[in-house]
Amino acid sequence: MKIVYTIGAVLLVVVIAVVSLAPLGPLPGFFIGGEATEAPAEWQDTSDIDNVLLKVVAPIPRVVTIWIIQYQGELYVVGYKESGWIKMIGDGGPVKVRIEDKTYALNAARLETGWQPMMQAYIDKYRPDNAELVASFPPVEEAGDQIAVFHLKR
Repeated sequence: MKIVYTIGAVLLVVVIAVVSLAPLGPLPGFFIGGEATEAPAEWQDTSDIDNVLLKVVAPIPRVVTIWIIQYQGELYVVGYKESGWIKMIGDGGPVKVRIEDKTYALNAARLETGWQPMMQAYIDKYRPDNAELVASFPPVEEAGDQIAVFHLKR
């Protein structure tokens, strides 16, 4: 009977470790998973994809669940400047993005200018299903000091 309890305890610890290292809702993790895939010349339509995983490639990586938008055929992510992943990535750097079961190695480049159309596309995409949350976003005209928009480059 002691062996059953020991095996149960070990399995519980393993499950807790795996759950705590993977992103879960707003909590970041370390592992992104998915099949490593070369970025396509043209991205698939992402209008029906709400959440993706984004991994900031660093000595201690950070994986977050995040919303993604497609604007003029390119992919973008938006976050608050005070977010941990944005502080880690700064003005840009290597990232991995998991869309469904495929993981792409990309480079995130922060947009210092011209980001407003992408932010508006982000709001327009997510408002219908997340009206209350999107209503808490700053207006696009005033968002520059609070948010960062990143172009996910191939």
